[in-house]
Amino acid sequence: MENQTQTVRRTSARERLLAAADELFYENGINLVGIDRVIEHAGVAKASLYDCFGSKEELIRAYLKGRADKRQARISERIASLGTPQEKILGVFDLLAEIVTRADYRGCAFQRASAEAGVSSVIKGTCDESRAWLRSQFTELARQAKAADPGLLGRQLVILYDGASLAAHVDGDRSAPQAARALAAQMLPS
Repeated sequence: MENQTQTVRRTSARERLLAAADELFYENGINLVGIDRVIEHAGVAKASLYDCFGSKEELIRAYLKGRADKRQARISERIASLGTPQEKILGVFDLLAEIVTRADYRGCAFQRASAEAGVSSVIKGTCDESRAWLRSQFTELARQAKAADPGLLGRQLVILYDGASLAAHVDGDRSAPQAARALAAQMLPS
């Protein structure tokens, strides 16, 4: 009866560590979660952490890189389905509005980690890279929309995005992305 071959996908220690880091760091912050807690949650030996990442800082960097890749994919997928640059810009705010309503929403992982990281750390650099990507997307869309100053508009849109994300988390204002979207719409060239 048990002659059927079942393929069970076993997750690697690296995948389990990243999944544990994603859950624990996002829920509690990078400084409040000790490495022993991540190792225990992942169900791996301490040596696995050092074999896979070398340090807690590198695990945090990998966690943030994974979050950045997912955010970029979500945004890219959303804007690919929209027509005009203006619709694409507003679509980013619509996506944020969906995300902040999730029960597990704890704010922007990059804002939170950046606030906890040292100025010259690898962690801060990873956060800066993710934020630069978002700014470049807004700036490029502003250029396509024929904004008078695409760089300025791109920076302003990031400020609106950041403010909406922060207000949704800190103030519990889940309608903040819609308010930011309304402001963004007023700023866009017709």
